[in-house]
Order: sequence, then structure tokens, then C-alpha cells
Amino acid sequence: MRFSVLFSVVLLGFLYLTLAQGSYEDCCLRYIRQMKPSLKNRVTSYRRQEMDGGCNIPAVVFTLKHGRVICADPREKWVREITQRVDKHPKRKNVKG
Repeated sequence: MRFSVLFSVVLLGFLYLTLAQGSYEDCCLRYIRQMKPSLKNRVTSYRRQEMDGGCNIPAVVFTLKHGRVICADPREKWVREITQRVDKHPKRKNVKG
């Protein structure tokens, strides 16, 4: 009886840890300060991260060619310039979310 109770408690503990690891969102935790001009030209899309759920900071998440992502402060002038350029470019897109 004691073994089955102990086994159940341990099993539930592992299940809880497994589910807790899957609950984290894909959030930016910090910003880059500047982006090299060569990287600015590789931006293909962006999305806005709002302060809701598990995300602590507002951010613009740029996606570069080959899938690399970079987090930037939406209040920065250079960030606004890149988002405006992406919005104007027909092949690039703004991903809502």
C-alpha cells in the first residue's frame, strides 16, 4: 500500500514537471541594442510581442532570412524604421500576434 502511494506521488510529480515545461510561451526576455546594417537588410517579417500571458516586455520580434529571430525595443527609432520598411515591401510581411 505504501509503495503504491509513493509511486503515485512520484509519477504525478513527473507529470506535473513535464506539463509545466510545455507551458512556457515563446517570449523575448531582452532586447538587442543595435542591429548591423547587413542584418537590417535580411529582415523578412516581424511580429509584435505584447505584455500579456507569460511575456514580461513589449517587443518587436524580427525574423531574418534562414529563420533567425531578433528581439528589439519597439520604442527605438531604428526598430520603427525597419517595421515601416517591411510593411512597404510587397514580399515581406507583418505577422500579427
